[in-house]
Amino acid sequence: MKIKLIKTHFIETSDKLSDIVSRYVLPIVEEGDIIVFAEKIIAIMQGRVIYKKDLKVGFWANFLSKFAMKTPYGFSVGNPLKMQTAINLAGLPRIWLASFIGGVGKLFGTRGLFYIVAGNQISQIDGFYGDAFPQYADIGILGPKDSSKVCNDLKKKYGFSCVIVDVNDLGREMLGMSDDIKEKKELILDAVKDNPAGQGNQQTPIIILKNVCE
Repeated sequence: MKIKLIKTHFIETSDKLSDIVSRYVLPIVEEGDIIVFAEKIIAIMQGRVIYKKDLKVGFWANFLSKFAMKTPYGFSVGNPLKMQTAINLAGLPRIWLASFIGGVGKLFGTRGLFYIVAGNQISQIDGFYGDAFPQYADIGILGPKDSSKVCNDLKKKYGFSCVIVDVNDLGREMLGMSDDIKEKKELILDAVKDNPAGQGNQQTPIIILKNVCE
């Protein structure tokens, strides 16, 4: 299998997915290719953005964020802005429960329970972190909506198979895929396990997987 990275301009809410596909994908896609979209650009083009100026961080967001796992890749809900977003999405009682179960899980060496209990795509909250892109310092990015529908619509309109993934240096998750390649889910996730698109400012949010069946 070969992996081709597609470099794009900095994608914003004013961009349209159809224009991105026409500009970057259609000129080079070939029969049998699988197009991998980073979830962040899909979410941005869907307008799934929260602005820092519109977010009021309360006591519980500041308090609970202190106990979240800190990472070099944006601090997850260890960032009070992201924790407040999580509270707004799931409700404070559920975040209390998720925080308690997540804390118990850590004592036994099990991580990630907070996100499982919290649900509501909270694990996909991005942004509020400007090291790679200063533009992201003042915005939060929610998970994309109807990812599988997006992929199936692209397949129907343009003919190529595609997936939307959330991949970073901490893990990988398939958020949506066109129906024709469902049996290749694990193969695709394995292909992107090393995060070939990068974690910084590479601006390669689209990947083409070639020779997938070889």
